[in-house]
This record gives sequence, structure tokens and C-alpha cells, in this order.
Amino acid sequence: MSDDSSAAETSLRSFPGVLVLVGAGKMGGAMLDGWLRLGLEPQQVVVLDPQPAPEVAALAAKGLRLNPPAESVDDVAVMVLAVKPQTAPEVMPSLKPLFGAGALVLSIMAGRTLGFLEHALPGPVVRAMPNTPAAVGRGVTVAVGNKEVSAAQRELAQRLLGAIGVVEWIDDEALMDAVTAVSGSGPAYVFLLAEALARAGEAAGLPSGLAARLARETVAGSGELLHRSVQDAATLRQNVTSPGGTTAAALDVLRADDGLERLMVKAVAAAAKRSRELAG
Repeated sequence: MSDDSSAAETSLRSFPGVLVLVGAGKMGGAMLDGWLRLGLEPQQVVVLDPQPAPEVAALAAKGLRLNPPAESVDDVAVMVLAVKPQTAPEVMPSLKPLFGAGALVLSIMAGRTLGFLEHALPGPVVRAMPNTPAAVGRGVTVAVGNKEVSAAQRELAQRLLGAIGVVEWIDDEALMDAVTAVSGSGPAYVFLLAEALARAGEAAGLPSGLAARLARETVAGSGELLHRSVQDAATLRQNVTSPGGTTAAALDVLRADDGLERLMVKAVAAAAKRSRELAG
């Protein structure tokens, strides 16, 4: 089962209570930017971060509460966990005084399971895996909730995650390892493609700077075309490929038995295996 949403279709002007953001690093900070842009009032946000970025600290002048005493925080509707997963065991106990009955836990910590989260903060929990294009509002996030999550809380999680891009929902948490391997790690594969294309351009005789610019803009432009087009990737590929032409010659190499598809299958399998190992 899946839903999608974009930042343009999301509003947070009627947020029900207080949102506590634990960790305002790159991903947490990107989410906070998206929430405020979509109408969440700074006065409704509590940020817990021992070393907040200057941009986050500056929001305190607009009413955002930065590292307040636990006893001063109430009416918490959602607690978003955006800390590094390895720090979770020491961070989670300190959050209990802030955690009201029925509040939703929304975690974007890689590898930390619903079971882990439920043990630390019992109640409704959503586990989500965003990816780094969230920093420019073009991320894709996959989410799964436990049985305690109400329809209203799922819709609230959808709105919060939709602030940084598209949201997909799954029912089987076991799929999160494959999700991590495809979309969580996927931006690195695309960046590697740009690197490899630039190096190949150099090998073909292009100056290094020109090769890098051509590769960067080609990957970025192709991604935007794929995003905007109603056609699927296979059709767009076919549209570029004339029989017997230059693109066809290159694709004969990339689509060989030992080519890109087989490598990608192996790469995703390796990433999924590592995700399972890290989750214990």
C-alpha cells in the first residue's frame, strides 16, 4: 500500500500541539525548514540539539524553543527522532519526561526498528527512511507504522514527511532493508554515475572541467525529465536511442550480461544485506 505527497500539496497550518525535533542536523534541519515553510509556527516547535546550527539557533528569536527544561514542555503531539542511530541508546531515556501519552514517535534513524523504538517510547510509532535530496525538497521517504498509529496520526506523519518530498507507505517493516538499499543509498549510486561519466569523458579526450560539467548537467537534467514526464524510464531511454546509433552502441555495453543491471542488482543486494546486519 502506498501514498504519495509533495511539499506543494502539504499544509501544516493546523498542527495539533507541539512538535519536538530531536536532532537538527542536515536531515532534521531540512525537515524543520520544510515545516516552517509550510506554515508550522515556530512557537509550536521544540528543538533538542546540543550543538544547533546558527540557522536553528536564530529561530529562537521567532519563538522556537531550543533545549528547554523538560518540565516546561507539554502538549506534545509528535516527537521526531533525527539523531544518529548509534547515539539512540543514550538519547532515548532522556526523552521520556517529554513524552506524553498518545504522542506519536516519528523516527528517521536508519536501522532502528519499530521494536527498538516501542521499547524505549511505548505507543504509536512511525519508522521512516528519507534520502538526501530531502535537503532540496525532492526527497523520497518510505514509512511504516505500528498498530498503535491512528488514521489521524498517519495523516499527520504524511504531512510532516511530505514537507521534504514524496512519501510512500509500506505494511511490512522487513521491506525497509530493500528500501534503504534502493532509495536510502540510491543518491550515492547516481552521484557515482556522474563521476564515472565525467571520467569516461576525460578518457575520450574532453578537458576535465568540461567533462565534469557535462556529466553533472546531463544527470541532473535527465533526472528532472524523468520527474516531470508521464513516461516511464524505459520509454524515455528508448526515445533517446536510435537503432544503430551512438546511444545504441553504448547501451550494448551497459546492457551486456555483465553490465549495469547485473552490477546494480549485486549492489542493492549488498546494501540490503548490510542494512540487516546493522539492524541486528
